[in-house]
Amino acid sequence: MIRAMPLPDAVFVWSGDEREPRRATAGTDGWASGDVVVRAAGGTAGLDLSVEAGGPLSRIALRWDEPLPEGSLVLGDAWERAYGDLRWEPPRPERVLPWYWLATTPGGGVRGAGVRVRPGAFCGWTTDLAGVTLWLDVRSGADPVRLAGRRLELATVVALDDDAALPFAALGDLCARLCSDPLLPATPVFGSNNWYYAYGVGFDASAVLRDADVVRRAMRPDDGSPFCVIDAGWSEGGTAPGGPWDRGWRTFSDMASVAESIRDAGCRPGLWFRPLLSRQRVPGSRPDPLPDAGPDGAWPLDPSTPEALAVVAESIRTFRAWGYELIKHDFSTFDAVGAFLGRSDLPAPAAPWRFADTSRTTAEILVDLYRTVRDAAGDATVLGCNTVGHLAAGLEHVHRVGDDTSGRRWERTRRMGVNALAFRLAQHGRFFAVDADCVPSTHATPWELNRQFLELVAASGTATFVSVDPATLTPEVEADLRRAAALAASGGVAGGVEPLDWQSTPTPRRWRVGGEERTYRWELPWGVDLELDGS
Repeated sequence: MIRAMPLPDAVFVWSGDEREPRRATAGTDGWASGDVVVRAAGGTAGLDLSVEAGGPLSRIALRWDEPLPEGSLVLGDAWERAYGDLRWEPPRPERVLPWYWLATTPGGGVRGAGVRVRPGAFCGWTTDLAGVTLWLDVRSGADPVRLAGRRLELATVVALDDDAALPFAALGDLCARLCSDPLLPATPVFGSNNWYYAYGVGFDASAVLRDADVVRRAMRPDDGSPFCVIDAGWSEGGTAPGGPWDRGWRTFSDMASVAESIRDAGCRPGLWFRPLLSRQRVPGSRPDPLPDAGPDGAWPLDPSTPEALAVVAESIRTFRAWGYELIKHDFSTFDAVGAFLGRSDLPAPAAPWRFADTSRTTAEILVDLYRTVRDAAGDATVLGCNTVGHLAAGLEHVHRVGDDTSGRRWERTRRMGVNALAFRLAQHGRFFAVDADCVPSTHATPWELNRQFLELVAASGTATFVSVDPATLTPEVEADLRRAAALAASGGVAGGVEPLDWQSTPTPRRWRVGGEERTYRWELPWGVDLELDGS
């Protein structure tokens, strides 16, 4: 059950990069340290946290002296995508648990806490045998934020304590309490994406229409229209392109006519783009080009500027005018902060870039970016890849929950796709529609393993995208696609799916699928590949 989160036992603040914080003094109006005042108040949704500061401010830590019992296992989330590293493990004080944490105790039952979606800070937890700490990173990129007296709504904390709950059900309950306004697709999401067999090379309109035909033939007449998503490689710049997006289409002569042809083939057209990168200097560009961007250069846009957001919005309006019904936006975290955010770090140490506007936190700037994308997309479906899920919930319909699967190395699909599906499935339908990434059909990866992943993803009711090399389209593969399409179009199996051995492995093999237990063998005949170069 959800319980009232008590006031913290201590509050600490960092104004800059100092190693040792200042302990704030408790008073009638919160906790004060110099020009910093942190407040906490019980609200209808949880414990509301806010801060005011006259000068620079980097971090705040709230400490609760509530020890976890010895023998507990702890689970957290990921800053953006999971990278095959989500797992239950004993409390490790140095392990940062982004956004929420859940703990099982030896005597049974579940405890945990999290922050509601779209907070004003990057919020991570640490747990130890003496207590729990909530870290609130309020930096603006690599710099301290300068609020100039403005009150920043930091986060709303929700706590859970249930002696009878099972961990998977408890995590679903907690996620539901953390988001009251999920943005969900009108119908289950199924379709094709050409990345994991084409990898951005050598495809044209005829290849895209062939993909549309493959997924359309997999659907029954009453299953609705699948998506056909054109991934990276359609625009100038190849596999790591940037804008401007309204010209330079490589092998495509007219992107609007391609969308119309996809629709004529019985599918809904979708398009990938990288919103915060431009091959030309435009208003809102950062002063320096992206490292290793090639001889012509490519400039990241600074999403803290209104000029950059205007460029992003105009690109999306162009795609909508062409007729694309799904907008997949990618690389926005990397291009905004200069790094992918791994789970174990608080964001700023791995995020060296600075924003022009240091009066707002990184979290606030990213939320504004996602809201810009959502508003410009109109009635199109928004799929976020490399977005911060806890900040994007309510602003995107579909969220890529893990790092790339692969049409080249099965090990990436096992390590990334299975892990992300198992440990972030509880967010499906509560934050957004979960996307564990595409199921490839290629000669480089074994179909008997890909087929298992396809069956599980479709049965879960999460977004189900396939990436089918036409050279692999045997009658067996076609039959498997038809079964998966029927499952996906119906929203998955009745009762859903649940990982059963997820407390003992990061890639669960035993799953409850509807009313039965199934065991999946994810390993290659020799075990696993130890190298994961490329995708």
